[in-house]
Amino acid sequence: MAEAFVIGGVRTPIGRYGGSLATVRPDDLAAIAIRELVARTGVDPDQIDDVIFGDANQAGEDNRNVARMAALLAGLPVTVPGITVNRLCASGLSAVQLASAMVKSGEADIVIAGGVESMTRAPWVQAKPEKAWAKPGLAYDTSIGWRFPNPEFLKRDKFTFSMPETGEEVGIQEGISREDADAFSLRSHQRALAAAAAGHFDDEIVSVPTKAGLVTADEGPRANTSLEVLAGLRPVVKGGTLVTAGNASPLNDGAAAILVASESAVERFGLTPRARVIGGSSAGVSPEVMGLGPVPAVQKLMARTGLSLDSIGAIELNEAFATQALAVVRRLGLDESIVNADGGAIALGHPLGASGTRILVTLLGRMQREGAARGLATMCVGVGQGAALVVEAV
Repeated sequence: MAEAFVIGGVRTPIGRYGGSLATVRPDDLAAIAIRELVARTGVDPDQIDDVIFGDANQAGEDNRNVARMAALLAGLPVTVPGITVNRLCASGLSAVQLASAMVKSGEADIVIAGGVESMTRAPWVQAKPEKAWAKPGLAYDTSIGWRFPNPEFLKRDKFTFSMPETGEEVGIQEGISREDADAFSLRSHQRALAAAAAGHFDDEIVSVPTKAGLVTADEGPRANTSLEVLAGLRPVVKGGTLVTAGNASPLNDGAAAILVASESAVERFGLTPRARVIGGSSAGVSPEVMGLGPVPAVQKLMARTGLSLDSIGAIELNEAFATQALAVVRRLGLDESIVNADGGAIALGHPLGASGTRILVTLLGRMQREGAARGLATMCVGVGQGAALVVEAV
């Protein structure tokens, strides 16, 4: 089987809900990332076989195959096709895994993979009346969570938990305290602020032009947070004690893209690889404990590749909630010093479809700076899944 190489990656800044990127459509965000990726890698656009983008919503301006729309907006030749994939939170990571599989199988030589989400611009949707002249049906905010759930799912206890409820459930099951969750959240902000100050994100971010000016940096990290501030926040789950707005990832906007190429393409077109994709995996868990999804996904990946976690030098674990991130760290026995060394989604943000690609872009930078031979990107997924991808420096 052929090898798949990551040539480079780029991401937009991550905007807060209703924040600096609120006026930018998701297809335009994705196009900005694609256009910059092509420019930075030097790839000939005519040689791109496909564009695969992850997107969790697809109910608003990201409908009608946002990958194809973004490719056209980015100025790629009309001959370059595009496909949009949806594994909710892990959509962007699954896009990279699919691109790698295409390259390894010989079905493609050069693929752009990425993800995008504008949770700000996600629309409200409303069910059609069930019969003529009836009132409109239920309305849902499509930013996050269940909508139009199947009645069979509603019959199952805890099956259709909201995302905060799943974070609360994992925390209870794993015996994680509110103090532990808040301390993890504070660390995420501190690490993200330190990384930004050190310029760690400079090479991975492409600025986004808006009506208010150029957006150049992530909006999420808060310098004024503290354990005292976090402790004073109210739980967001009715009857709960653990999950708050301060120890959970927020709603965000952003996009990211990565170029995946075969060994022959690297040689023919003079591309410079940054890493080799060793493999990827996904796994399922009960929806009410979706935050534990990375555990079986990583275990499956280690077994399939023959690697051990001891051989991994840098890990990016998406922080949906502090409770679930801590649960994954403890269950897998991860070295916390190499997990999210530049902060995670609690501080940086979690634009659903983009996050999987974003953490991989950040992982590549960390591996280069830290001299890590191998890196792991993993994340939990709504409705009970986990995804993981491991790469090796070249």
